[in-house]
Amino acid sequence: MTAHRNLGFVAAAATLLAAAPLSVIFERWTWLVQATIVVAVVAGAAALSRLARAPLWGQVLAMLAGLTLALTWVFPGGTEFFAFVPTPATFAHFGDLLNASLPDMRSYGVQVPDVDSLLFLAVLGIGAVAIVVDVLTVGLRRPALAGLPMLAIYSVPVAVYVDSVPATPFVVGACGYLWLLVTDNVDRVRRFGRRFTGEGRDVDVWEASPLAAAGRRLAVVGVALAVALPLVVPGMTGGLMSAVGNGTGTGNGRPGQGGSPGRIDLFAALSGQLNQTEVTELVKVTTNEPAPFYLRFGVADELRPDGFRVRVPTGRPANRNLPDPAERGGRGVEQQRYRASVEVSKNLNMPLLPVYAEPVKTEDVGGNWLYDPNLQIVFSNRENSRGKRYSFDYVRSTFSPAALRAAPSLPADDPVLRQQTVTPSVQAVTRLVEQLVKGRTNDYDKVRAIYDYFSVENGFTYSLSTRGGTSGDDITDFLATKVGFCQQYAAAMAWLVRSAGIPARVAFGFSNGSNSGGGAYVLTNRNLHAWTEVYFGGIGWVPFDATPAASVVGSVRSAWAPDTDAPEEVTPLPGSTTAPGGADPSASAEDPDRLDKDADQGLAVGDNGPTRQNPVWPWWVAGALALLVLLAVPALRRSALRRRRRARATVPAATTLAAVPGQRGEAREIVVGVDADRARADAHAAWDELIDTLVDFHVRVDRTETPRATAERLAREALVEDAGAATGVRLLGRAEERARYARDPLTGEELHPALRSVRGALAARADRRTRLLAAMLPPSVLLRWRTDLTDRSTRLVTTTGQVRQRLLRWNPRRLLAGRPAR
Repeated sequence: MTAHRNLGFVAAAATLLAAAPLSVIFERWTWLVQATIVVAVVAGAAALSRLARAPLWGQVLAMLAGLTLALTWVFPGGTEFFAFVPTPATFAHFGDLLNASLPDMRSYGVQVPDVDSLLFLAVLGIGAVAIVVDVLTVGLRRPALAGLPMLAIYSVPVAVYVDSVPATPFVVGACGYLWLLVTDNVDRVRRFGRRFTGEGRDVDVWEASPLAAAGRRLAVVGVALAVALPLVVPGMTGGLMSAVGNGTGTGNGRPGQGGSPGRIDLFAALSGQLNQTEVTELVKVTTNEPAPFYLRFGVADELRPDGFRVRVPTGRPANRNLPDPAERGGRGVEQQRYRASVEVSKNLNMPLLPVYAEPVKTEDVGGNWLYDPNLQIVFSNRENSRGKRYSFDYVRSTFSPAALRAAPSLPADDPVLRQQTVTPSVQAVTRLVEQLVKGRTNDYDKVRAIYDYFSVENGFTYSLSTRGGTSGDDITDFLATKVGFCQQYAAAMAWLVRSAGIPARVAFGFSNGSNSGGGAYVLTNRNLHAWTEVYFGGIGWVPFDATPAASVVGSVRSAWAPDTDAPEEVTPLPGSTTAPGGADPSASAEDPDRLDKDADQGLAVGDNGPTRQNPVWPWWVAGALALLVLLAVPALRRSALRRRRRARATVPAATTLAAVPGQRGEAREIVVGVDADRARADAHAAWDELIDTLVDFHVRVDRTETPRATAERLAREALVEDAGAATGVRLLGRAEERARYARDPLTGEELHPALRSVRGALAARADRRTRLLAAMLPPSVLLRWRTDLTDRSTRLVTTTGQVRQRLLRWNPRRLLAGRPAR
């Protein structure tokens, strides 16, 4: 057993060494620490199962359980018991990580940062290989075959590495495999001594296992191929990463997942969830700003023929000093510093933190969160926003129309202009932009002409029944039908502004929610929104919201971008205007846009879309009932067994035919037959019930005693104070003895009353705890189940051994050894 444990730990260590080539894929060693923890737990579970002499299938189950617990502890989903006991939500979290792994492979190239989804995939693969290697090495004693699963992780870098593959990690992995083979052969020699051939030749020479020798040759060839091939072809650049993408930033459109924000398709999430009818609370924000603008969390600024896409952000830790936007100040630009505190609910699960534009200082934000000063977002590649609480200082900039008109146009070589004005050629858009900006001489007037175009007066209406795409065809359809929601308005305006030669992008976040007083706002899925941001020279990014204000809950309009659909001129507050509670005063109950607004349910950014939190108590009640039913199974089993035995013991074994008159005229019964087999079965049932009763009340049972001796011992020791019970137990002993050894069993006796008296006497003699356990968790039932499980495991092991012996008869080595020499 000790040798098996040592070989198991060597198999675990060899698996980790075989994974050494993964070091060329990841930037850091986090994967190795996590893999070491998982493999150690798997090896420990295997050792404990062997210590308990579990069969091979039991060892596999133990290792799978260890792998699950280790993954739960290393990659928590936030819903575990005691930090390592998984729940159904934990497995859903694992599924999300696996689903996110492929998009993350598209977003990252070698070397990969510590992304949860890719780390989970790597650690899960190493843990699964550790289980297979342990089964092949220790369970089946075929360590050479263990090289096949080890080769699976050993060869991954060859497929994904885009440069010359370093040789050192592969040599380390090969050494681990050779160590495993040598340890197995040493263990065989230690247990069996010298090796001999079947013909008795060379009896003084130890021979290595031919299978192990073949394994060593396979290892040498594998190392030669893995090391020599990259050295021979140093210019190798193709690989799995290049096949699936190299940082395109495309994704599955589900921001409700942890991982890289570069893979999120915010448009897909927006268009897919706007028709939800449930209202879900997502964020609580408290700010000392009297009239705050929108709370941001994402930006899409890469325009392709298929629409706007999210670029992979880059930045520095958000808990350090952030850029100060003071240089944007100037005549007509007012800047005020405010403070906000954010509490994210459990329904918002994404790798982005909602913040107001231009944060300058953060608190309670860890080093895993980064700030991109160009996109003005806070993101993380390792954490998500679920349940986060943090505070930050930010600068709110307001602009006068005169200041924006005076802003100079960007020079042709400006990097922002070159990057943020790339626009696919769409003739309908180009003609419309030329018509709108005709005669405008500055950037602001051009942007205002485009902004004013998206008005009800020009035929635009808000509706959720349109397609959610942002490609050239989708924008053309939107401009033709003039029916859409915030996604089309924001993307269309950004596209048109770019066509006019002015940098623009699409921002995502929350409009203002319900104001609960004291500057506290509650933001739900109905407040999720998209708008346009335009870049002005010397000023920076300025927000414009072209979506009709009456159709957006908590809409905000400003002096530089007023509500073009307002029926009359509204005097704005300095910088911006908003109605109390975030509603626009121009909206009326009869307004058709208002009806569309009621249907706007917002963007789902949670794991499964915006859903109302279901009450938890039914699940607790169901769990409690299930636990009670589970605990009641042994008692029900014991009760059923007792009733069945009682039914047997109360049916007489002797039968009568009829009552006939005697010599003096009185009636008498004539016994015409006795069922001996039935009498024996009744006695055995009564005796089995007595033995189970003794086990339930913790009375010693000696299987070597005869029934009479057992009955006399019980009458003398346990039932000395109850003469009726002593008489009953002697009757049971005599009936069992006659049933076992005599030709004619005992008949006509009432065995059930005797059993009842014995059980009552034993219950009166036992303490309260023993009586409670005998009623709720009868030891006799648990002992019988344990014995049955052991017997079945033994039969399974025996059957497996027999099948293995039959298969060994067809071993090619055995057949070759049996051939006569020529």
